[in-house]
Amino acid sequence: MKQSAGYFLGVDGGGTKTAFVLIDRSGQEVARHEGGSSYHVEIGVEKLHVVLDQGVQSVLKQAGASTADVRFAFFGLPAHGEDSKIQPMLDLMPEALLGHRRYACGNDMICGWAGSLAGEDGINIVAGTGSIGYGEHQGLSARGGGWGEVFSDEGSAYWIAVQGLKAFSRMSDGRLPRGPLHELMVQEFALTTDLDLCAHIYAKSTPQRDRIAGVSRLIARAAASGDPAARRIFTEAGHELAEIVDGIRRRLAYRPGERVNLSYSGGVFQSGDLILEPFRQRLSACSADYRLISPRYSPAIGAAIYAARLAGAPLDMAVNA
Repeated sequence: MKQSAGYFLGVDGGGTKTAFVLIDRSGQEVARHEGGSSYHVEIGVEKLHVVLDQGVQSVLKQAGASTADVRFAFFGLPAHGEDSKIQPMLDLMPEALLGHRRYACGNDMICGWAGSLAGEDGINIVAGTGSIGYGEHQGLSARGGGWGEVFSDEGSAYWIAVQGLKAFSRMSDGRLPRGPLHELMVQEFALTTDLDLCAHIYAKSTPQRDRIAGVSRLIARAAASGDPAARRIFTEAGHELAEIVDGIRRRLAYRPGERVNLSYSGGVFQSGDLILEPFRQRLSACSADYRLISPRYSPAIGAAIYAARLAGAPLDMAVNA
């Protein structure tokens, strides 16, 4: 059998896109690919196989490598570990793509944690299409949130969008004063009447979850324009994300006074202080021990870092973020 050239493959799945990164043993990125959603709950297992196969083949072709050259891979997949019946199928899928078992599968929350903190102890909170937190501390690991958009995903783009849509309906009904949010929604969806929004939101198009989550960008614009309702939504989102983090901290058995390294990832945090300021405020009220750290590497790089760690070959972090 051909000896592995030592490449580490990281796959960071998500509800909107899936990132593939191949790095060598010195920690240098050699190939990258971005594919579509890998949220099997929405796209189905067969489509997931196609997305993963295309991504793996793309990075290997760019590097002039074969699957035998992959020393170890980590596939971070959304909703992994949340359905005992389908998980064995997800865990076996990479073997068909790689032709070997030098890989591991896990929830994509691990990618965000490993990238943001470079695989060191601490907690990471992800706020993208959905929201979820994950942390490790002295051999313990814990997750929080991530129960799906129907009754969880607090602080996520989907959650923010739903709260914004509620605010729009209240403004239209006269239950809230009309602010910039109302006009932005009318313009964005070219509404003849406010009720036409129902046709846009309830349209039977795919993927509906991502489409609704995209409305969060309008809520952010409204908040930046001074809309009180939109600003309240982002304040509540920051508080919700902080509550997820603090629940994880307690489960990881941090001692009072012990520093808790905390980082973040996901598109919602691109809103900057709009989300970070209320996030920090609620964290400070929960504990004085948090140390907020800007993400060191992307979740995709994090997946590769984690793959190297699982292979027993931690990287020297020379990788290009």
